[in-house]
Amino acid sequence: MSPLDISLADLIARLDEEFPGTDELARVSEARLRAQTLSDLGDQLIDHYVSKAKQVGASWTEIGDAIGVSKQAAQQRHAPGPFERYTNLNRHSIVLAQEAARTHRHDSIGTEHLLLGLLGEPRGLAYEVLVAKTESEQRVRDAIEEALPPAGEKVLRGHIAFRPESKEAIGQARGAAVDLGHEWVGTEHALLGLIRVEESPAAQILRDLGFTADELHETVRAEVANRLAAPGN
Repeated sequence: MSPLDISLADLIARLDEEFPGTDELARVSEARLRAQTLSDLGDQLIDHYVSKAKQVGASWTEIGDAIGVSKQAAQQRHAPGPFERYTNLNRHSIVLAQEAARTHRHDSIGTEHLLLGLLGEPRGLAYEVLVAKTESEQRVRDAIEEALPPAGEKVLRGHIAFRPESKEAIGQARGAAVDLGHEWVGTEHALLGLIRVEESPAAQILRDLGFTADELHETVRAEVANRLAAPGN
């Protein structure tokens, strides 16, 4: 057992339980995605405590020593980034978007990949809003797949860059959270960010599915208010 009380056997058992009857290659793909998610969560864990250390006055030199890197590397790695206020579910949707681009052998992450990432996180409010409006996850997925560029020729390794419209959508997501008075940036704000970039493929997909920016904004506002007002919150 690791210090987190998670073993390799636990991870294997859970994946096998959730994907019964699938072939081994499908499980390889899912295992790779989960490994990336674990890595992403590990980075978030370190970032959390780096932020705490900075709040109590720790220097970058001290933080670098604690991590085992130089002062400069610690600063570069843990400086506030575009996903600083993103929820864990929304960060996971970004990981899924990158994997969607990689699976289709695309050399950049477009807004259509970001939309696929949101659809791949069923625990997020964006997923609920998408399915409630269209009455079918598959309908949304088919619309996205139809809009995707043709698959590339080479399997890509390492980092995949965001397209300019995707960077704009990420910025618009943060703006949507501010407009609604929310301190976090969730999948629901990411969905608003996508439709706000009007010339993007994702915005066109959403419009074709019957969404409008104003209606989506009101839906998100109401759904978040309902959740916050629910017992136990």
